[in-house]
Amino acid sequence: MRAARAQSSGFTLIELMVVVFIIGLIASAAVITFGGDRRDTELDKEGERIHALLDYAREQAELQTRDYGMRINDHAYSFVVFDVMRNEWRTANEDDSLREREFPEGMVPTVVLEGRPIVLSVKKDDKKKGVEDFKPQIMVFANGDLSSFEITLQREGGGAKARVYTDEQTNILMMLPGDTEPQGKRARTATRR
Repeated sequence: MRAARAQSSGFTLIELMVVVFIIGLIASAAVITFGGDRRDTELDKEGERIHALLDYAREQAELQTRDYGMRINDHAYSFVVFDVMRNEWRTANEDDSLREREFPEGMVPTVVLEGRPIVLSVKKDDKKKGVEDFKPQIMVFANGDLSSFEITLQREGGGAKARVYTDEQTNILMMLPGDTEPQGKRARTATRR
């Protein structure tokens, strides 16, 4: 009877290995779930969208030989086109791709034009009066050239940044969080003169 009790008490090596294996799986799943890649996909997506839309507006400007522009304020951005018949800027209604888009909640844009930061807030007095100025901050000329700019998107309170900007040859470039600065010169910014 003593021999039977000795055999039944304790765990076998295989049982211990199975338990350790299961604990390892649970721990690795927890690390992947809670400590994995914490990229701000919304920030990446918005940076990529602005880059693609500016590239698209450039193509349309060249194809239609019309000047386009991009308007940005602290909560949204849209594209406008110069109406030669009326001699004024107007929204680009005929192309749904260039419609107004709002920035995601908590995302703060900053814009530097020709090396100078600009104020993006909408004038409250103009909003009340119903006056709307469609003049763009960023120009996309009919020959494909662009005004020198840098758009930076960042979450409120700091953190990672996404940048869309032009270089000296007016190529539209993009840097997402984690990307390294490309070699060569970039657009003049407020910090680099």
